[in-house]
Amino acid sequence: MKLKTLAVIPARSGSKGIKDKNIKLLGRYPLIFYTIKQALKSKIFDDIIISTNSKKYLKISEKYGVSSPFLRPKKLSSSESLATDTIYHAVQNCENYFNTKYDLICMLQPTAPFRELADFKKVLQIMKKNYNKCDSVISVVDVDNYNPYKMKIIKKNKLFDYKKWPIENPPRQSLPKTYIVNGAFYLFKRNSFIKSKSFKGKYSIPYEMPKERSINIDSLIDFDLASIILKKTKIIF
Repeated sequence: MKLKTLAVIPARSGSKGIKDKNIKLLGRYPLIFYTIKQALKSKIFDDIIISTNSKKYLKISEKYGVSSPFLRPKKLSSSESLATDTIYHAVQNCENYFNTKYDLICMLQPTAPFRELADFKKVLQIMKKNYNKCDSVISVVDVDNYNPYKMKIIKKNKLFDYKKWPIENPPRQSLPKTYIVNGAFYLFKRNSFIKSKSFKGKYSIPYEMPKERSINIDSLIDFDLASIILKKTKIIF
């Protein structure tokens, strides 16, 4: 089954947590390099573009082989901007520019740098195998000990359970398996997304990834951890 597929790498400038996070050096290369490199090497996409509000970011991306026919507008470039709006804008602009209509869209966040080439193939295979019934395939990771049943909230300086469980401080093994999206893959049907503006849609299939490849960089501590993982990783970029 041949499905025309667009990959969008969202990389705005203006990060508040880490200045220029998406182009901050991780090892010898800017963070965005790792996503660009693996996306190109996977050879599963018809087109790959970066969605950015920065000419500097665009120039760096072009150096590694990915460009864009547009710059992201200011209204989609703040910390409050929604990813769904950003991708919707990218899809519309790419379809107009390339004079085509895509079957699948894949959002690849540069903050998740440790995808293997096999991951790209497997995610697409899952989608193709279940194409008649599913709207998306989204990568996740087991939250392990950060289970909602172990979490607390604070109200008026008082501690409450986030979710109730019959036993206080239950063993992790006794709790239901819980997952969180890891930012590596959001592969979804174009038509479903345009209608609902939802990556997940009505029927989403998980693609579970291991913890060591599921870091989603949001802080300097995450960068430090990613640097350690990079030194030990067997992924070839």
